Amino acid sequence: MERASYEAQRAERRYRAVDPDNRLVARGLEREWEACLKRWKPQRPILRVVRPLAPIRSAIRSVTACSRSDPISSPWIASTTTPRDRKELLRTLLDEVIVKVDRDACAAHLTLRWKGGALTEIDLGLPRSRPATIRTDEDTVALLRRLAMHYPDAVIADILNRQGRATAYGHRFDRNRVGNLRRHWKIPNFQDKPQAAGDLLNIKQAAAALGVAPSTIHRLLNDGIIAGEQLTPGAPWRIRLTDELKARFNGETSDDFLPMREAMRALGVPRQTVLQRVKRGELEAVHVVRGKQKGLRIKVLAPQSNRFDQTA
Repeated sequence: MERASYEAQRAERRYRAVDPDNRLVARGLEREWEACLKRWKPQRPILRVVRPLAPIRSAIRSVTACSRSDPISSPWIASTTTPRDRKELLRTLLDEVIVKVDRDACAAHLTLRWKGGALTEIDLGLPRSRPATIRTDEDTVALLRRLAMHYPDAVIADILNRQGRATAYGHRFDRNRVGNLRRHWKIPNFQDKPQAAGDLLNIKQAAAALGVAPSTIHRLLNDGIIAGEQLTPGAPWRIRLTDELKARFNGETSDDFLPMREAMRALGVPRQTVLQRVKRGELEAVHVVRGKQKGLRIKVLAPQSNRFDQTA
């Protein structure tokens, strides 16, 4: 009995004297101490010795007292166990977790050091994350489908830049980028077709058909004398060439049509008011394309004062 007690005490002293960082030696001395205690305990049952793992086992028994059949998994999966409780349970059992990630192999190696020094090695596969797909926003692609039916790639690039749109990588659009985007989405290229009666014409085509300069068409559009259409904000203006529009661009006019300045004096109103009345259809206007005095002519009716004359 004295020999067994001496061996147990010596094993305990050796275990407590070892460097804790030297885990391999510590585990060996712990096993030797455990074996000495087992040989000594049957001979002295009345002597109570505290073993190194006794506090941990007592903590586990207090946490898992709710289940005798499966004392570990039952509280872990119980509905009353919160994530905080599970973390506390793991902190009771684990001393350290070392994680080494291999991103190239999409794997991780875990080293679990339990209370008491036992180690567990675990290899885990990591989910392969796909990089986010970089795509042009759907509104820009939908607008490109509409514009490709009427304009070439260079014109479309100017329209998209005027609207402040950018490519998927934040670059400004140009002809090549619009072409690449159009081919990626399999959008047909613009095909120039012969103009038919009633088709929409651009500024240059409308000016040639009416016999005026493109700047004149722009000025009349800004004044509201003729109507124009835009497929989207920033797109070129288009004009529908109708017989009514052609009739406004005559070579000669009657004496009832006066130049803008004379019409302003005859009506006694400023130029902006005359243009507003033309836009509302209250006054008739034509654009003279030949002669010494080219420009807009306004048809002025009878003098305004005669309208208020009282009959005898």
